[in-house]
Amino acid sequence: MQKQELQLFLEPIPAGFPSPAADYVDRNVDLNDILIKNKISTFLVRVAGDSMINSGIFPGDILIVDKSVTPSHKNIVVAILNGEFTIKRFIKENSKIILRPENPKYKDIEISIEDDFKIWGVVTFNIHNPNLQ
Repeated sequence: MQKQELQLFLEPIPAGFPSPAADYVDRNVDLNDILIKNKISTFLVRVAGDSMINSGIFPGDILIVDKSVTPSHKNIVVAILNGEFTIKRFIKENSKIILRPENPKYKDIEISIEDDFKIWGVVTFNIHNPNLQ
């Protein structure tokens, strides 16, 4: 894959009141350098469903998922639960593991010993098009 560098402005642009535009470009960056830490274990997945909308993850978004990252409490993960993929917040409370949706329409999923459960990867970035909302 050929690198595609984009210009990065030197000054951050405020999301509040407008300020005079800075016509200075700091440097060129390749988004792969920012978004991907481990190329061979990183995948893109497209989101279906609305169980994570309160965390800013919407249907159609593209998630960057790194399979080499060890999940920590409160990470958003891609998991396989009883043969089905799901995206949820990983909660570890004492010896319990909970997959928590970020939409009040859905209930927590407590993982039991009978479940076939595996963390497939940790979500590291979300690519969201705000014009689609």
